[in-house]
Amino acid sequence: MDEPEDLPPILVAPHRSLKTPARAVRPADMDAVRLLAPRMFAAMYKAPGIGLAAPQVDVGLRLAVVDLMPGDVRQPIVLVNPEVTRVSTEWATREEGCLSLPGQYADVSRPASVRVAYADLDGKRHEIDAEGLMAACLQHEIDHLDGVLFVDHLSALKRNMLMRKLAKERKLAHAEK
Repeated sequence: MDEPEDLPPILVAPHRSLKTPARAVRPADMDAVRLLAPRMFAAMYKAPGIGLAAPQVDVGLRLAVVDLMPGDVRQPIVLVNPEVTRVSTEWATREEGCLSLPGQYADVSRPASVRVAYADLDGKRHEIDAEGLMAACLQHEIDHLDGVLFVDHLSALKRNMLMRKLAKERKLAHAEK
C-alpha cells in the first residue's frame, strides 16, 4: 500500500471530537471513506499503532482501521459501521494505550471475546469473532466511535492521574519547541 503524503493529524485528548459519538456511514459517504481509510492506515502505521478510529482524525463517522500485524506482516482491516453483536461472559484485563493519549497506559478489563459485524469498503457485510488482543483492539476502536476513551473504563482517580500526566508531558514538550 503506498503511503499517502497528506497524513491526517491524530487528535490528542482532551480534544472534544474524541468525546463526540460518530454517526453511521451512509452510502453517500463511501467515496470520502474510501479516500480516508488509506490515509488513516498510513497515520496509524507511522505513529505506530494497531488501530485508529475516524474520530481520532477529527472525522465524525463510524469508521475504524485495525492491523495487529501478526509476524510483522500487514493484514489491514477496514471496519465501516462496526458493532459488537456478542460478548463473552468471561472478562480479560490487559494493558492498553491509545494514539490519542500518547505515552499513557493502563490495565483495562473488557469481555475476553467478541463478535463484531461490519461492512468493508465495498459495502459487503462481515463478522469477525475475536479474542485476546484483537478483541481488546476492536472494542477499543468501537469505543472511540461512541466517544469513549480507554481511560473512561478506569476509576476517576486513575483517569485523572493519567490525564494530568498527559497534560504535563504535552506542556513540557511544547515548552521545548
